[in-house]
Amino acid sequence: MQETQIIREPIAYEKVPTRIFPNSEEASKAVANEIAELIKTKQKAGQQAVLGLATGSSPKTVYAELIRMHKEEGLSFKNVISFNLDEYYPMQPDAIQSYWRFMKEQLFDHVDIEPGNFHIPDGTVSPSMLAQHCQDYEKKIKDAGGLDFQLLGIGGNGHIGFNEPGSLENTKTRLMMLDQSTRAAAKTDFGGELTKVPKKAITLGVAKILQAKRIVLLAWGERKAPMICNAVEGTVSAQNPSSYLQKHPNALFVIDEAAGSGLKRMKTPWLVEDVKWTNSMTKKAVTGLSIGLGKSVLKLTNEDYNDNGLSDLLASSGNAYDINIDIFNQLQRTITGWPGGKPDADDTHRPERALPKKKKCLIFSPHPDDDIISMGGTFQRLVDQGQDVHVAYQTSGNIAVSDEEAHRFLEFVIDYNKGFNVENKETLETYKDAIDYLNNKKDSELDSPTVRLVKGIIRKGEAKATCRLVGIPAENVHFLDMPFYETGRVQKNPLGKEDVKIVSALIEELKPQQIYAAGDLADPHGTHKVCLDAIFESLKELRHKNYMKDCWVWLYRGAWAEWDIHEIEMAVPMSPNQVMQKRMGIFKHQSQKDGVVFQGADSREFWQRAEERNQGTAKLYNDLGLAEYEAMEAFVRYHF
Repeated sequence: MQETQIIREPIAYEKVPTRIFPNSEEASKAVANEIAELIKTKQKAGQQAVLGLATGSSPKTVYAELIRMHKEEGLSFKNVISFNLDEYYPMQPDAIQSYWRFMKEQLFDHVDIEPGNFHIPDGTVSPSMLAQHCQDYEKKIKDAGGLDFQLLGIGGNGHIGFNEPGSLENTKTRLMMLDQSTRAAAKTDFGGELTKVPKKAITLGVAKILQAKRIVLLAWGERKAPMICNAVEGTVSAQNPSSYLQKHPNALFVIDEAAGSGLKRMKTPWLVEDVKWTNSMTKKAVTGLSIGLGKSVLKLTNEDYNDNGLSDLLASSGNAYDINIDIFNQLQRTITGWPGGKPDADDTHRPERALPKKKKCLIFSPHPDDDIISMGGTFQRLVDQGQDVHVAYQTSGNIAVSDEEAHRFLEFVIDYNKGFNVENKETLETYKDAIDYLNNKKDSELDSPTVRLVKGIIRKGEAKATCRLVGIPAENVHFLDMPFYETGRVQKNPLGKEDVKIVSALIEELKPQQIYAAGDLADPHGTHKVCLDAIFESLKELRHKNYMKDCWVWLYRGAWAEWDIHEIEMAVPMSPNQVMQKRMGIFKHQSQKDGVVFQGADSREFWQRAEERNQGTAKLYNDLGLAEYEAMEAFVRYHF
């Protein structure tokens, strides 16, 4: 593991060695390097390297780096034997969701591993042979000499492999009933329909995992933070199977900052080690203290600071009264009802500039509804206050439309043509073929081009309807259809030059004074991440242009989470009427209501998530001693 890439060294009191990297890319490269070194060491000794491999989003970048090393550096997999952790049951190997197919597409088809040297549990084995199949699978691992290296991910409920909460330490390879939260999280791979997600899976047992000579667990994103914190700092418990790794002599957690955000060394570093009391660190400590004690910032006392591990802050920054006033003022200055800047006002302590009075604002929306869900109130204010607002929908969002919704629209077009005697037999036949395709579509099949086109048109129409409601002219609405997204499946292509070119061209054309972009990276391998990377790459290319000197970039977050209070640099308050107006805008996205495809484990609809999140932010400001608002949307400025 490359020490130079690690941003935090392991902390002694943590019960599993844990290394935190700035992002999943750097972490994945470090893990890939360790695997490559193991393979090469075994090669020199004339031995086989026995790898335990995982599926899911977490190891994808590791596999991509191993492929790169094979193609560019000559890393050979001839001496590799691999055993995968699990497979859905029942599951055909050619199904889109099968782990057999996943591993071939993500790794095996791109390297020189021998065809008979990779093993994956068989999702087609008959029920009567399941027990024997599981025993044979463990015997194959034993006969190969045991696992030299086991790569793991972690589920939102702490599962490793498919060893769900309640799995005991001595469990063997077996058929496992999947937890409801696991199935809900997997809906995205099954067209968003929970009924299509298998209820069972074959999984390597906890006991066999713990027998591996080396174990590395990967975790990216803030949604994994609670379980990572519990596994690293909590007690060993069957309710969090990943905590069993505390007992392993050579286990390591490799995580990014978001996944580590719940650890003490990240959340309250002053309780772990000496810290430099920068303004950001002070703001984090004071707001955390205020929230923890349930006292407004201005009511905090010297005793509160001393009794809660912040005596060093008092020693370096003065008494509580002075610190409180400073932090309170900083919080107050983040609040503005003029996200585009207030004309003819003193902007010394405002988050945005007063000039130019009319700004050209470009809102990037990864999907056709992120703009209204995440910053709908701010969106409306910018328009109402006379800013020149443009919206760029980066992807079509077509995979988030259900087959039934597409079926309904296809029938509408056919009936419309019949009703008006439109003679276009070729077009009608194309749509009829699309309906037939949907009626006979198998789980292993992708949407046909016509179906994908229809689903994209549905999302585009909903976005246009929202823009009409807000007051955006049609010429200010831009559909970018970035190529990386158009795979017809959940798994997207990597960010490409053409994607960046499309984003750069729009920025170059509009020359905006404000850019709003989705900074929600809860899933670092998701669409939001790729869309944000495209914007960042464009900003790098264009930053030397004269017009970019006057461009400020604000990052908003999605319906899943909000910025921490100490990070927020602009908070836009919303009245009850504005909250209702935002809800009406979200309602325009009818295909995303009432059984949305990618709802995830959260059963609330997007308008409910957005309102509760915005109301939660407003309450937090109020609890800290600031004015009481109905709701708030929050932003962080990105300096490029």
